[in-house]
Amino acid sequence: MCGIAGYYGYGEDESLLQQMNACMVHRGPDGEGIYTQGNVGLAHRRLSIIDVAHGQEPMFSADGETVLVYNGEVYNYLALRAELEALGRSFTTNSDTEVVLQAYEQWGDDAFDKFNGMFGFAIHDRRNNRLVLARDHFGIKPLYFATAGTPQAPTLLFGSEIKPLLATGKIAAEVDERILFRYLQFRIHDDESSTFFAGVQKLMPGEKLVLNTVDSEAGPAGTATISKYTRFQEELAELAKIETPYSQAVIDEYKERFTEGVRLRLQSEVPVGTALSGGLDSSAVVVTINKLMAENAAATDSLGAKQQTFSAIFPNSINDEEKYADAVLARCEGNVISHKILPKPGEFVDDLEDFVRTMEEPIISSGPYAQYQVMREASKHVTVLLDGQGADEMMAGYIPYYFAYLRQLKSKGQNAKLAKELVSSSDILFRLARFRIQGMLSFKKEVGVSALLNKKFTAKYKVEKFSNIPDNLKLRLIDDLFHKSLPAVLRYEDKNTMRFSLEGRVPFLDKEVVKFLFSLDDESIIKGGWNKRILRDATRELLPEMISNRRNKIGFTTPEAEWFGHMKEKIYEIFLSTSFGNRPYWNQDAVIYAFEELLSGKSGGSTMVFWRLINTELWLREFFDEPEIKAGIEGKSDYIPNADKQLEITVPNGAGTFRRYPLRTEVFYKETDFDPAVMKYVKRYFDGLPTAGGDHGEATADTPWYLFVSEKIVAMTQGRSIPVWDIKVSNAARIFSKFVTRNPGGIGLASPWSMQLAIDEVGLPKIMYASARSVIGKLQGKSGVFYEVVGNNINAIDGAAGYQVGTSTHSVKYAPIDPDGVAARLSALVRASVPAEFAATFAGTAIMDANDLGVVALGHDTQLTKAVLEDIFRDNPQGQTTETTPMSLVFTQK
Repeated sequence: MCGIAGYYGYGEDESLLQQMNACMVHRGPDGEGIYTQGNVGLAHRRLSIIDVAHGQEPMFSADGETVLVYNGEVYNYLALRAELEALGRSFTTNSDTEVVLQAYEQWGDDAFDKFNGMFGFAIHDRRNNRLVLARDHFGIKPLYFATAGTPQAPTLLFGSEIKPLLATGKIAAEVDERILFRYLQFRIHDDESSTFFAGVQKLMPGEKLVLNTVDSEAGPAGTATISKYTRFQEELAELAKIETPYSQAVIDEYKERFTEGVRLRLQSEVPVGTALSGGLDSSAVVVTINKLMAENAAATDSLGAKQQTFSAIFPNSINDEEKYADAVLARCEGNVISHKILPKPGEFVDDLEDFVRTMEEPIISSGPYAQYQVMREASKHVTVLLDGQGADEMMAGYIPYYFAYLRQLKSKGQNAKLAKELVSSSDILFRLARFRIQGMLSFKKEVGVSALLNKKFTAKYKVEKFSNIPDNLKLRLIDDLFHKSLPAVLRYEDKNTMRFSLEGRVPFLDKEVVKFLFSLDDESIIKGGWNKRILRDATRELLPEMISNRRNKIGFTTPEAEWFGHMKEKIYEIFLSTSFGNRPYWNQDAVIYAFEELLSGKSGGSTMVFWRLINTELWLREFFDEPEIKAGIEGKSDYIPNADKQLEITVPNGAGTFRRYPLRTEVFYKETDFDPAVMKYVKRYFDGLPTAGGDHGEATADTPWYLFVSEKIVAMTQGRSIPVWDIKVSNAARIFSKFVTRNPGGIGLASPWSMQLAIDEVGLPKIMYASARSVIGKLQGKSGVFYEVVGNNINAIDGAAGYQVGTSTHSVKYAPIDPDGVAARLSALVRASVPAEFAATFAGTAIMDANDLGVVALGHDTQLTKAVLEDIFRDNPQGQTTETTPMSLVFTQK
């Protein structure tokens, strides 16, 4: 397993290849190589699995005319090697890489269909002036590409991941909004060659890309054509018509073929382990390996003395499968080492950015994070991991397949069989009906994504459709294997394993086994209400009965609905952010309101709707947004003003000139011990003053001075900051907030949360009265009437705003309690803490509510009037919240 990258059309640019390779170190930490010749460049990162001592890439043919970079494994390489040797070829390594290279030399593109495995590779065929890319039959290994240049001089970039293509700077990072719409609206992705990145595509399963490196009939050098190298999908549809009857002989043959497929995937010179979810598929792999070990079968030496399994468990969660995994482990007792991973929502929050970066494109749920955690732990013990992916899509592992089968029976007029299936599956149908009836009786409205999306965005793509094959089981399975379902699952598998330098292998996706399965009667897949019939029967003697007869399916996924309650702080932080609000894809207010309703239990529906929005936002930040520039001067000292502010201000009416020193602090939280924290920064200022230089000593000596403190940090530490999810918003608050103009900072009463606090503080009648007076005042040309009526305590209520810091991003703040008393208390502490000469000239503290829109002195113990205090801060010298300068020392100038 490795990572490959390369280009056509950029000359012999080794630095470009190194840039691309640098993005894929995780895919191949054991080595790297690059190759350039003419306009072709190839790059490779190696994760050594087979023939560790050799097999370095790029690999050259004996005559040097064919060059290969290769990601994956061809499991039938030994048989192919023997066939090639019989044709007179000799080998210098024991690697499957050399078999791929010589197979191409011998058979050309026809070689690709002979490979049974997973691969994405690039071949520079210098003899025939062509660059060839190919992806395996199922698309287990990814291969992305982007065309650039001009029609007269086309160019190509390609790689195992998208990041190397973007890193070249040769293509612009742009969103493919059509793909994004389909994802948000239909919960679908990876069903076609286009990616979420405009201009970046992927080869689909069984496809090749051939680029001519010289002018030809197809076009100028650099012209590329994409085509299938296999009829595999068509073969499956043809085989489905054979309908071999189900029998014990069929079961035995399937068991033999499946077992051999598992054994082939144990070939390795590095340690191999197994993922065990507790479901039928992964359990079947584990017990089959256990049987192979008991028989001392070839290739089992890669497992060591005992098979190592890796499971994600969620104690006390509806998603927990530990009891099923334990039942399988008990069957393998004495021959297995179990590793159990307990993913937690807090860890998910910590890993979110890396997880989104790892996936490269949005995904339909947070479920693959469980796999991410499993792979992280597995990488500490093994280098190869077998997994159960693919069984669901070939053996009808999901409920919708069952309904497709029932509709198929109906459409064919097989009514007797239909009736029998309905009776046999009555427990499943009853459970589904019960859930649906319970949902209807709860009278909870479902959260639908359409109401949350921006209308202009959805109108642009209203012609987009999505549908499934409704009444043909085998054709539905084929469609899902190559388009609708498995490609997404395989992306998760590849990204999560490679993130931690693991090779993931999927034994169910053996093309010969799948061909055999599709040649069987549909009753081999579904019979009597049971799916995966042949797998159940083939492994029944090996598996515990509770696994063989298990109907419910969970798999490696997270308890997302439970986790979202624990993650609400992070989710609100995302939904309330400025960037989320500025996106053209959704309605921020509608999203927040719908999420509130979900958390409160007032609405039903799936958390996956919200996950898609969260994932998209984080993906946009990761791959498209410019790095956020926080307000404020990096490394700001206590003796300079904030950016674009002045140290001094002259107050009108002869009140004097004042120098303001804003002090940068750490973020204040409810738990911050307020008084000592404030004194720490005051002390820091005076400790540094003797060495501050400039005229600061003269400007601060023998003159009255003051401590100005932001009301935000006072209210925060008084517990007057309320998380939005703890505020029960009334209909009145929602209505009244709509009539308040939202200011540029997003603060004030324009949000239903802050309006609700205002109602709680002074009562609804007073809010209504103030609103009426405000309307009259506006007709008379007056402003500020509303706050004159309700009082400055209401004016000081701050709404949650994404641009702020700490809990201010998702909390609403009341005005502080007793600001005059707080000011007096701080003044006493200042006089006791600062040097004597400054204690003698200290003239008091003011608690200020200031922003770029206005200023109010909420309380103070100075001899200055409130008007003067407000004039001193009229230009908001403490700046925005992200500057984290919530207090200032203010000195009167002589």
